[in-house]
Amino acid sequence: MKIISYNVNGIRSASTKNFFGWLQATNADMVCLQEVKALPVQIPEIIALIEQLGYHHYWFPAEKKGYSGVAILTRIKPNHVEYGCGEEWIDREGRILRADFNDFSLMSLYMPSGSSGEERQAKKYAFMSFFDVYIGNLRKEFPNLIVSGDYNICHTAIDIHNPKSNANSSGFLPEEREWMQLFLDNGFIDTFRYFNKDPHHYTWWSFRAGSRGKNLGWRIDYHLATHPMEARLKNVKILPDAVHSDHCPVLLELV
Repeated sequence: MKIISYNVNGIRSASTKNFFGWLQATNADMVCLQEVKALPVQIPEIIALIEQLGYHHYWFPAEKKGYSGVAILTRIKPNHVEYGCGEEWIDREGRILRADFNDFSLMSLYMPSGSSGEERQAKKYAFMSFFDVYIGNLRKEFPNLIVSGDYNICHTAIDIHNPKSNANSSGFLPEEREWMQLFLDNGFIDTFRYFNKDPHHYTWWSFRAGSRGKNLGWRIDYHLATHPMEARLKNVKILPDAVHSDHCPVLLELV
């Protein structure tokens, strides 16, 4: 089974860059999208393409148009889809969507960025605190859980191109990195690092200064899986040659 997570930075923008031709070639079974930046009613042509490719599709957009929003595309119809998390301000921003299947549950996550200033960084910390409790409770009901998406956090120094100069940057702050470590310690596997311990593997690059061409990036997109899923982990690959966004997709393969 192939599961892709991809922050597309606008599904309409990505679709103009042959996103759907690329998606068809991947033959993915499930796709978690972040930053879709669209309501389904705004994109009938895109919806038609998704259905032609054989996907059921579920959307949880933000209230604010052209902002945030997550989606799940899946060739296997879920038993249940949970829209949001019940926390009003988070759900208004369209950040959490979960699909439950017979043998596991899959969540598409878009964690807030704090890079625009102190107010949004405070919101990010509030999200992190809420998410800890939320996921802790969710795992009791759904022990086989994969949380895929844009966490907006680099975990360790090998996950960012210049850790020293970014030590005070949102996304690599000590508090954020500590949170990620505790989240993993509480029962999740960073599936990419499970297979690959090497540096210089990134999933996001700034548009500035030719960062992508120089591979000056950050690894902020993850498939985190609970420990009961460990036996099903087959491989994880970052796919930097997919250039529909300032992020690139991450492919998780399960047995």
